[in-house]
Amino acid sequence: MTTVGADSAHVDWEQLREVARAAMNRAYAPYSGYPVGAAARVDDGRTVSGCNVENASYGLSLCAECGLVSELRNTGGGRLTHFTCVDGRGEILVPCGRCRQLLFEFGGPDLVLETPAGHLPLSEMLPQAFGPAHLRQ
Repeated sequence: MTTVGADSAHVDWEQLREVARAAMNRAYAPYSGYPVGAAARVDDGRTVSGCNVENASYGLSLCAECGLVSELRNTGGGRLTHFTCVDGRGEILVPCGRCRQLLFEFGGPDLVLETPAGHLPLSEMLPQAFGPAHLRQ
């Protein structure tokens, strides 16, 4: 597994996956039957998590990353530094494109994602990302 960034070696990825698995167990996925949990470390040392919440109107469903970012903001803000996501079997799952964009907003290009291919910076998972800097002129 590839490790990116100096701090990645000091992250307990298994513990972070356990937090994501616990969140996944609280998911509300009665339509797809596909529960997802996510967990991330914050630059101040906190861990935040989220689970997917489906809706009968599928377009209104929320990915686990949405819940994670909501918890981040609700518990004091900060920047995400390390992220993992798991499926209903507890296996590592990569965020969808929409969620990568959401993670970029709150973690930036250096956010380290745990993927089946190893630990990768978000800049490799979302190259040439659009972000807040594009709106400043």
